[in-house]
Amino acid sequence: MNAIDITNVHKHYGSLHVLRGLTLSIPKGECVILLGANGCGKSTLMRCINGLAPHDQGDIRIFNESLSQLSKPRLRTLRQKVGVVFQQFNLVQNVSVFQNVLYGALGQQRLGLLSTLSCTASQTLRERAMKSLDRVGLAHKALASCRELSGGQQQRVAIARTLMQDAHIIIADEPIASLDPKAGREIMDLLLEVVSERGLTVLCTLHQLELAQQYGDRIVGMKAGTVVLDTPREAAALSDMQALYQGDTRVEQTPSSSTTRQPLKAI
Repeated sequence: MNAIDITNVHKHYGSLHVLRGLTLSIPKGECVILLGANGCGKSTLMRCINGLAPHDQGDIRIFNESLSQLSKPRLRTLRQKVGVVFQQFNLVQNVSVFQNVLYGALGQQRLGLLSTLSCTASQTLRERAMKSLDRVGLAHKALASCRELSGGQQQRVAIARTLMQDAHIIIADEPIASLDPKAGREIMDLLLEVVSERGLTVLCTLHQLELAQQYGDRIVGMKAGTVVLDTPREAAALSDMQALYQGDTRVEQTPSSSTTRQPLKAI
């Protein structure tokens, strides 16, 4: 079974045609590295997969369930299977590392926020949170405030929070863009080790082509709202990846919305 099936998906923001008939399938357990210049639609694609932005046309299926046909409660349940690792970590800076990891279980708890607070969480949840922190090498920082951590350490906390979520799919949106090269490689190593251990499916955007050549199973390249490159990592030519960042890479207005077709701001 494929974890993700995307068929002829279109997405507009007003007159801006962002995704243009995009089709992509990702088998369960595969790690796909997604490349493309700013403005090509990568972030919009990820938001559509996660159910945060409804697509206008086509079909997106997560484990063979069509997002556009789900009720809101079922969509929320399905989204719990999709963990997101952000470029800017999205941690609550003024609370402890331990508390941030506990928040990863929020969607699983019928009692809501109260059940994931460190002072009221069950012993089972507390043990899971510590195990997740131990896996990313930060059990000794459990009581520290997130603002006290380095960027690399904060991204490790974000990965631990995703482990706590018990997601089946990981969407990593430029997870190392704000890190130095050494920390970035360490995070990529950790992320890929963890997803391999658990048999998770990964869609990870990167801009660093040298890293794209070293990580993942498959390279997918986007340009102007559609897939233009799809190849096993070992077969990906550097020249083909570089071409994704050359020429007309940005999404523009549709012809009917403007007579001059001026480029708009990147999405």
